[in-house]
Amino acid sequence: MEKANFFKVNELKAKKVLEDSTLRVVTNKNTMVSFFEFGPNTTIMPKHKHPHEQTGVVVTGSVKMMVGGETKILKVSEGVVIPPNVEHEATPLEPGTKMIDVFYPIREDYLFK
Repeated sequence: MEKANFFKVNELKAKKVLEDSTLRVVTNKNTMVSFFEFGPNTTIMPKHKHPHEQTGVVVTGSVKMMVGGETKILKVSEGVVIPPNVEHEATPLEPGTKMIDVFYPIREDYLFK
């Protein structure tokens, strides 16, 4: 039987992304959960796409999400499911905006090397 992996988000290694945002991740064999915090100088997560399924939810603040040409404002406890290879971008609308994202499969580019 495999062992559970308990963790505290604030004790996970932080990876600096964009200008001053931070990303912390925890993984299992097939899935990844990321804890993303927009920094005060990060005005946008630019348009991008990837082969991973992504489900995101806002936990603090709010964000304008553009996904596949559709734009929505997401507030706390609201989220989005993004299919693989669909272009998307995120613009934080409040300081300290945080999101939790689940990816399948694991995003190797988010891991520490």
